[in-house]
Amino acid sequence: MSYDRAVSHVQLTADEARRLQLRAQGLLGAAGQGHRDGGVPALLEHLGAVQLDTISVLARSHELVPYARLGAVGRAAVEDAYWGDGATFEYWAHAASILPISEWPSFAFRRRAFRARGVRWHKVPDGACEDILERLRADGPLTTKELGGAKSGADWWQWSDAKIAIEWLLDIGEVVCVQRVGWRRVYDLAERAVPADLLAQDPDDSTCLTRLVSHAGRALGVATRADLADYFRVRGDQVSSVIEATDLVPVEVQGWKHPAWADPEALAKPPRGRHTTTLLSPFDSLVWDRARTSRVFGFDHRLEAYVPKAKRVHGYFAMPLLAGGRLLGRVDPAREGKTLVARQVSLEPWATATPARTETTLQALRTALWQAATWVACDDVRVEKLNPSHLLPTLDLSPTT
Repeated sequence: MSYDRAVSHVQLTADEARRLQLRAQGLLGAAGQGHRDGGVPALLEHLGAVQLDTISVLARSHELVPYARLGAVGRAAVEDAYWGDGATFEYWAHAASILPISEWPSFAFRRRAFRARGVRWHKVPDGACEDILERLRADGPLTTKELGGAKSGADWWQWSDAKIAIEWLLDIGEVVCVQRVGWRRVYDLAERAVPADLLAQDPDDSTCLTRLVSHAGRALGVATRADLADYFRVRGDQVSSVIEATDLVPVEVQGWKHPAWADPEALAKPPRGRHTTTLLSPFDSLVWDRARTSRVFGFDHRLEAYVPKAKRVHGYFAMPLLAGGRLLGRVDPAREGKTLVARQVSLEPWATATPARTETTLQALRTALWQAATWVACDDVRVEKLNPSHLLPTLDLSPTT
């Protein structure tokens, strides 16, 4: 693979595209080293967004993302890096996400769209927003509970007036989520939380979309229009309207049905280096787009946390196992005291198709399990179920060095 700016037509093999995405995501070679040098802030700046989710098994998803790339960084250090110095905010990117505060202007188009629509889920009660803003001005950053509570009934959708108002103010950018404490959002006035030079910027929709599509292209290395749209959850026609204004270049990827675009800097240097072995959060940006994951890795993944237990195939919070630049299977983890338990391990058929592949796959599984165990302060590992089942007696789970 090589790229020359004078050449208008670039062709990539499927393997080249896969490695480009791995490197762009910080999971192959020197890109990962750069993130390690800069820690969590540098990683977040590069990825552009880290998705949040309420589920916590080994750890919450936003903690698992830096773990996969930086190794056993302390969980407290991760939280401090995300929330400690006002360098981030939470907003709707790829779902609810932590974003670098520098990206505040990039989401002006989304805040305007909310205002134009006038409502998200609930009609805002008269006077409720003014009451919330007055409280925040007087008392400083507050949680929904401190502002009056989140619910007006037993069901999750029965929001209180305070909850409706604060979420609407978040949508339109008058308040900002500046921290999560006990998984509760902490809200502050945008005029207080966002640096004045960023708050003053109001780029038009085209400028916002150009920046976000460019960022998605850099974070993915190579991507189709649908991939670029999904990263920050914009529409495909919005991508099309700005793609020529980005520095992304058209490429053709063998086996991909749709045209693609690539980061020219990624094309200029073939991806090389050591592959990461790790367990990935299902909400990790490498795999959060199920269609892209299937196309790039031949790996069909579905989060089963919300599937009835009897109907689950791979487990409650099955985490993809990444090794050698491939997704080898899934691990459904849990903790029992100081033991990391794999309730179920499901390996891809191709990953155990030969004795040599089986040996490599089982070694990767052992490594990933012990790395995760060490990170969450467990001193033992147990696998309860392994598919294919005949491999369980041969699995070596002795500690790795």
